[in-house]
Parts: sequence; structure tokens; C-alpha cells
Amino acid sequence: MSPAAQHALFAAWLRDHAGLLHRVANAFATGADRDDLMQELLLALWRALPAFAGASKPSTFIHRVAHNAALTWRRGAVTYHRQLERLAAEPHPAPAPPRPGEEEALAAIYAAIRRLPPVDRSLLLLHLDGLGYAAIAEIHGLSENHVGVKLTRLRHRLTQLLQDTTHELR
Repeated sequence: MSPAAQHALFAAWLRDHAGLLHRVANAFATGADRDDLMQELLLALWRALPAFAGASKPSTFIHRVAHNAALTWRRGAVTYHRQLERLAAEPHPAPAPPRPGEEEALAAIYAAIRRLPPVDRSLLLLHLDGLGYAAIAEIHGLSENHVGVKLTRLRHRLTQLLQDTTHELR
């Protein structure tokens, strides 16, 4: 099936069977979860569309795809909510109160980071999260050496941005 044909068939199915998808989403989820499930149903239908051989009515095929996707989503949602409940039951230490000027300093650091190009931002945040050069290199598809060079330059650039910001504030 060509991409254009797939797109046209998908649009026609949505026009004719959107109610079916909404009913499935409403039956399996509520609130914001319903929107998430609806996206999952649409994605599942898009992915399954090339497998439609025409041996059944489109509504039968859509029902099967939607119900299977909803059941899979529901199993994942139940597991997710169990994990949230388990984490909520664990004691969490109260965060230390911020020291004077700490919030402003953190805001300035984040503002400086946002001024970096997206890839540089990502490299720096991964480094600040404690990932090693090897892990960062694997995530970005770079060599460890390249990551080291980029991070050294980024630290210097971030220092310069922060100095410029403090000079502007004075």
C-alpha cells in the first residue's frame, strides 16, 4: 500500500468510524487518560492499516485493533498505577529549604542552559544527571572523546553565559 493510499484510507476510516474509537476510549479510560488512550488507538490503527487485507469489514478490523490496543494499554496503565501507589507509600525525606539566593542562582543556570543549542543542552543535562561519557556517547551516537571535548567547551560556554548574566544584573 502506498503512503498516499494509506493516508486516504486512514482518513476515510476516521471519518466513518471515529465514534467507534471514541466509544472504546470512553469504555476503558476516564479524564486525561481517555485522551492518551485515544492517541494510542489512532496510532495502533495507523500501524495496523497495511495489514488490512479486506477479508473482513473495515469496522470489524477497526474493532479488533482498537480493543486489542485498549486491553494492552489498560494492562500497562494498571502496572503504572500500582508503581505510583507503591512509590507514594514509601517515605520521602522533606527537601531541604533553599538557602538564600539558591533559587535565583538555579534560575540563572537554567536560563543559561536554555540559551544553548538543543543538542548541547542535552549533552550538558545528561552530564549534570551524572551519566558518564560512555553513556552519553551511546545515547547521542558520538565517540566518548567527542563527548569529552564538547562538554569541556560547554562548561566554558556556560560559565561565560553565567558571567554575562551576572554582569547584566549588576
